[in-house]
Amino acid sequence: MVTGEQHRQQSFSTNTVFVLIKNRPPAAAGGFMLSHIPAVSTLFARRLFCSPRTVAGAFRRLLGGMETASVRCLPGEPKLTISFCLDGGHKHMLRDQDEPLGKVLARISNSITKNQNKAKKSKKNRDQQPSLPADVPPLVKLYRGEEEVPDTVLNSEAWLDGAVLQVGDVKFSVRRNPPSFTAAELPGSLLAGFPVCPKLEVEFGNLQDCRFTWFKENGASGGGSVEPQDGGWSEVGRERVFVPSNQDIGHRIKLSCTPRDGGRSGSTRELVSVGAVEAGPGVCTFDNRHLYTAREAAWPATRVVSYNILADVYAQTDLSKTVLYPYCAPYALQLDYRQNLIKKELAGYNADIVCLQEVDKGVFVDSLTPALDAFGLDGVFKIKEKQHEGLATFYRRSRFRLLSRHDIMLSKALTSDPAHSELLQKVSANGALKDKIVQRSTSLQVSVLEDLNKPGRKLCVANTHLYWHPKGGNVRLVQMGVALRHLDHVMSEAAPGAPLVFCGDFNSTPNSGVFQLLTETLVPQHHADWSSSGPEESCSMELPSGFPPLLSAYGQPAYTNYVGGFHGCLDYIFIQPGSMQVEQVIPLPSHEEVTTHQALPSVAHPSDHIALVCDLCWSPGPPDI
Repeated sequence: MVTGEQHRQQSFSTNTVFVLIKNRPPAAAGGFMLSHIPAVSTLFARRLFCSPRTVAGAFRRLLGGMETASVRCLPGEPKLTISFCLDGGHKHMLRDQDEPLGKVLARISNSITKNQNKAKKSKKNRDQQPSLPADVPPLVKLYRGEEEVPDTVLNSEAWLDGAVLQVGDVKFSVRRNPPSFTAAELPGSLLAGFPVCPKLEVEFGNLQDCRFTWFKENGASGGGSVEPQDGGWSEVGRERVFVPSNQDIGHRIKLSCTPRDGGRSGSTRELVSVGAVEAGPGVCTFDNRHLYTAREAAWPATRVVSYNILADVYAQTDLSKTVLYPYCAPYALQLDYRQNLIKKELAGYNADIVCLQEVDKGVFVDSLTPALDAFGLDGVFKIKEKQHEGLATFYRRSRFRLLSRHDIMLSKALTSDPAHSELLQKVSANGALKDKIVQRSTSLQVSVLEDLNKPGRKLCVANTHLYWHPKGGNVRLVQMGVALRHLDHVMSEAAPGAPLVFCGDFNSTPNSGVFQLLTETLVPQHHADWSSSGPEESCSMELPSGFPPLLSAYGQPAYTNYVGGFHGCLDYIFIQPGSMQVEQVIPLPSHEEVTTHQALPSVAHPSDHIALVCDLCWSPGPPDI
């Protein structure tokens, strides 16, 4: 309850504050309750020209609270860290685990004495009274219960949970390996109607246990400053993910997050957005599609997404801006903007398996993993060698468990794996073609998953992005020949009898040799693709797939890629019709939606490709694996 004393805050003098701290009145001082400390500390910090943390700590001690000292100490590591705050400063010490406690305590005492002597010489701090007497080394002791821990005890055994560190008249409760954030960051761009997913990494804790409170800044944003405005903050949410509304436009957002592991809590972190919430683009191409995927697919159905999300390394080139996508507003090609759209689109599909292509490494780590983790998915990444982008496969952790990974670079497998020796021999007949194939960093990502609803039942998920060049049909055929041979080996060894779901950007239209190889199991030696790059790089061979005919879950849509100078079907989700069947195909955006802004990408669509989304089911009576 707010007392009348709050109205007398501004009549407090500097001397009054120090008298209150020195005399240490009981639990409440002049009507100030513990919950009011942050506001009080900010008020007095402004008046005393010192940090709010210093005054807040003084009030906590005044009201009988105890500070916290965090100790990170892991078996097998030679060092431990000790962290605590004193006089507004953060002390962070790295010490040997097998060092005697007395050396650390002496180091703390000497460090404080040095800082006090420096403060005496500083004109800026001359009028501030230190909380510990200058020139007198402070008493620094460690207690366990009522007993003082001997100086000879090693650090690894001394700094236990519940011990008390005393520095002068200040006491710190020792927390050994408390839950803590090792990374905490808000996205750089916030759009109304689009999920804000903080990047959070926690040690000794569980993100699912952490507590989150979101605040909106009262009043308009102060020109990008990260200091809160005088109007303060209003609470707007308590979930891990926050979706700003139109009412939040023009306001910055703050997240207060506390790391936890069950009942154990760590130090709360506060994150303030760099900029204010901005207006979103309005209707997006995927909004109507989300009407079909408002809920997760009911088991045994599995919802699968395949999507080339357009790597930033390609979107930001001069070629992209001036030739490939000149119709796209420059801001809509910016990564921060597109990531807002991608995260909302993927979240709205409620998928169980998501296969992505052209994933920047930084996007996987800093954006997609935090966002999709918040929506219940775990992910694995395969980067292209000599590239900054690659393949990512995510799976819903409540539905699947990752059993094994079998990723390869196709060119390296071709030249080093004896399983491909026959194919390599045929390719080597044309040195120019072989050189081109070997130079490609095209990869295949293979994940074997276990269905948690039916333990022992496995699923093989493959993800690839084949060579892009329009005249590279012969290269893609060889790449697919290597991929299929590798998949056959993986499935026979790691997932015998399991169905295959093969996703990706195959850069191959339905009349291509790759499509024929997958759906008809054989490409004859006279197929046009063998000479697609001219007579100098032609290669004539018969190429079998080694698999029964695969089925394109989406059939042959008019296009999955739509840019100013080209449109065509390049993306697929292939399945084995004998072991899986299509339960639902989510309709692609209408042509009107795709061309509203001329072509893709646009302010309403983050990529030049369109996501494929379908629900698959095991065929009736699958064998128990």
